[in-house]
Amino acid sequence: MSSGVEVAVKNLSKSFGPQNIWSDVTLTLPGGEISVLLGPSGTGKSVFLKSLVGLLKPEQGSIIIHDTDLVRCGENKLFELRKLFGVLFQDGALFGSMNLYDNVAFPLREHTRKSENQIRDVVHEKLELVGLLGTEHKLPGELSGGMRKRAGLARALVLEPEIVLFDEPDSGLDPVRTAYLNQLIVDLNTQTDSTILVVTHDINTARTLPDNIGMIFRRELVMFGPREVLLTSEEPAVKQFLRGARVGPIGMSEEKDAAELARESWSEQNGEVTENGAGLELMSQLQPSPGLPNRAGATRRAERVMNILPQLPERAQQAIVNSMPPTVRDGHPTRQPQRRGAGGQHFPGA
Repeated sequence: MSSGVEVAVKNLSKSFGPQNIWSDVTLTLPGGEISVLLGPSGTGKSVFLKSLVGLLKPEQGSIIIHDTDLVRCGENKLFELRKLFGVLFQDGALFGSMNLYDNVAFPLREHTRKSENQIRDVVHEKLELVGLLGTEHKLPGELSGGMRKRAGLARALVLEPEIVLFDEPDSGLDPVRTAYLNQLIVDLNTQTDSTILVVTHDINTARTLPDNIGMIFRRELVMFGPREVLLTSEEPAVKQFLRGARVGPIGMSEEKDAAELARESWSEQNGEVTENGAGLELMSQLQPSPGLPNRAGATRRAERVMNILPQLPERAQQAIVNSMPPTVRDGHPTRQPQRRGAGGQHFPGA
C-alpha cells in the first residue's frame, strides 16, 4: 500500500439551507499520521468526513489532495480522488444478503479488472489483516458488532487507500472491543503508512490513539494540533469534553446560554463546584503490537513536532519533550513559547 498523503483543508464552510454546520475550518492532516476529530453530538463531525471524501459539497473553502482541490474539481477527477479514500462507516455498511467474502470483494469487482483468483488473494489478505480469516462464509447478521466493524474495515482497505476515514468506529462497542479496534488502527497505520482520521466521542480513544487531535464546537474548529496541545489545554470546552464533566460551556443542546454559564461561574467561585478541578493524566500513546516494526508516521511526527515546539503552549511543550526519546529531543532544545490564544488555533505543521 502507498504511503499516506497530506490533506490540506482551508477555510471550509458547510450549511444545509439556513443551518450553518461549521465555518472556516482549517487544518492539515499530515501524511501517514493518525488524527482524531472530537466534538459533542450534533456538531457536524460526520458531515466533515463526508465533505472530505466528496460526498457533500462545502459552500466555500478548499480540500487539497495531490495538488488538486477536491471542492472545485470536475466529476471525473473527483471520481479518481475518491479512490484514494477508504471509509469505515458507523455500522460497517455491509450488505446483509452477501456473505463476508462477497462484501469485501464487492469494491474490487466494481472498480477493478482483477480476476477472481486475484480478488480472492486480496480478500484473504485483508481479512487476515483484521483477524477475520476463516469467517468468509458468514452473513453480517451472524457477526458480532466488533466483527462487523472489522469486516467493514477489510472492505474499506481492498482498493489500497492512501487515506482511511473512521466515522465513530467505537459506536456500539464496549470498552474492551473499542480498545482492540484502536490497537488494530495503530497496527494498520504501522503496516500501511496510510493517513488516518478518526471521528469519535470516546475520551480514551482520544487520549491514547492519535498523533494529532482536533475539536469542533460552536460551529468552528476550536483547535487542531499535536495530541499534547489538546490533552493539556485549559480551553474550557476542550477541558470539559476530555473530562466528561457537567460544568463548562457544553450543555445538553450543545452549548449553554449565558445565564447558565454565569450560575456555574458563581458556584465555582464560591466553592460549590469542584467537578473540573482534577488534572487529566497524559496517557501514553498506543504502540504497534509486538512483532511489528516502528511506525514510520510516528518517527516523522516526532521530528515535525520538535521543529514547531517553540510555537506551542508551554504545558504542551513539556509534555512533548517528556514523551520523546533522547535521540530526538537532544537536537531540539526547548525555547520560550510564543503566547497564543486558545480559540480556533491551527498550530503550524499540524
